[in-house]
Amino acid sequence: MPTITSHPPLESGPQLQHLQNKAWAYFQYETNPHNGLVADKTAPDWPASIAATGMALSAYPVAVERGLLAERSAIARTLATLRFFRDSVQGEAPDATGYRGFYYHFLDMQSGKRAWQCELSTVDSAFLFAGMLTAAAYFRADTPEQREIRELADLLYRRADWAWAQAADGTIGHGWHPESGFIPHQWQGYDEGLLLYTLALGSPTHALPPAAFAAWASTYEWKHAYDLDYLYCGPLFTHQLSHVWIDFRGIRDAFMRGKGIDYFENSRRASLVQQRYAVDNPLGFKGYGAECWGITASDGPGETTRTVDGVARQFYGYVGRGAPWGIDDGTLSPWAVVASLPFAPEIVLPTLHYFIHTLALHDKHPYGFEASFNPSWGGDAACGWVSPYFFGINTGPILLMVENQRSGLLWKLLRSCRYIVDGLRAAGFSGGWLDAQGKRS
Repeated sequence: MPTITSHPPLESGPQLQHLQNKAWAYFQYETNPHNGLVADKTAPDWPASIAATGMALSAYPVAVERGLLAERSAIARTLATLRFFRDSVQGEAPDATGYRGFYYHFLDMQSGKRAWQCELSTVDSAFLFAGMLTAAAYFRADTPEQREIRELADLLYRRADWAWAQAADGTIGHGWHPESGFIPHQWQGYDEGLLLYTLALGSPTHALPPAAFAAWASTYEWKHAYDLDYLYCGPLFTHQLSHVWIDFRGIRDAFMRGKGIDYFENSRRASLVQQRYAVDNPLGFKGYGAECWGITASDGPGETTRTVDGVARQFYGYVGRGAPWGIDDGTLSPWAVVASLPFAPEIVLPTLHYFIHTLALHDKHPYGFEASFNPSWGGDAACGWVSPYFFGINTGPILLMVENQRSGLLWKLLRSCRYIVDGLRAAGFSGGWLDAQGKRS
């Protein structure tokens, strides 16, 4: 008889801790301890990502709570990061670190100067600010070091000039280049901008008016797919990243009040649509199914066309894949499934079990889940093409969303942040914990 291997249920504490341990290792080893910058990915000589750095700032409290990092080390790492951003050059020079309180998307790991000719990114700056505010909410002791953390986080968030980043139509611009000015794109249509707008409206110094949020919401697309109605955006990560920090359970803005759900339920539906799309598999990709899904912005096999099993397939590199409408070349991302754990554990846990124990996509690497894979690429292996790199913005949501599922730590911390509360209220949110918080104020 064949040997049957018994695995403990994935929803158990030790198994979830195992996922977090592996994800944490990325921030443990891919961070410059002198300035706190975190590598965007594990390619040689690759620059830092300010979004990944924001996730690192959010990861340190989780690491302390889970016994992965001593509190004194977490404080030292946090202070190194905040002091770097305080002291880094803000200006119009093309090799500065930032401008108008915002930061360039990618920074040199050592000098902290702008890498390549990348854009000054509003949304990636928002992820960085969210990490800073998380640190300020967690380190509350009356010690010189922890007071400095709170003061620096406050200073850095306050100096972002949101009005400067606002476009003529009232929405927020994607970014800016010192060589050519603003990028001709704005944050329109539902996406990860939910956090961005909350922070912009909550600023005590350069706040955007509520009309900015209304301008964004006016571009929403409410769609029907696989017997579900939901606020649509194709890549799965767009339904997850704002939820890393903000607890949207039971609170609603005008749009969601009109639909009778909240953004948390919307993300649950987006996750269910992804699974149902994989079961339907309209393009006939290999491997897709009820326990094999997760289409998002991700690394891919590369820009090429090749014939697989008699079918000419177009493949892509790093691109914003989405479902049920959008780019789909058969590439799946396990991390994006993990990040949906709080929304839909009943479909996430069996999928993670399949990724871990059948496809062996997790345990063989110190950083855990492979970033992405494509069974339709061809070859003998069940996974086909597998990304050779690991990314900070992939491992971060694993660590942080598993923690939200286990303890709600990030949500609890940011519910105590008055800037988040003010931003949500300015955007028209009410109900649930937000109303209860107001009664305590």
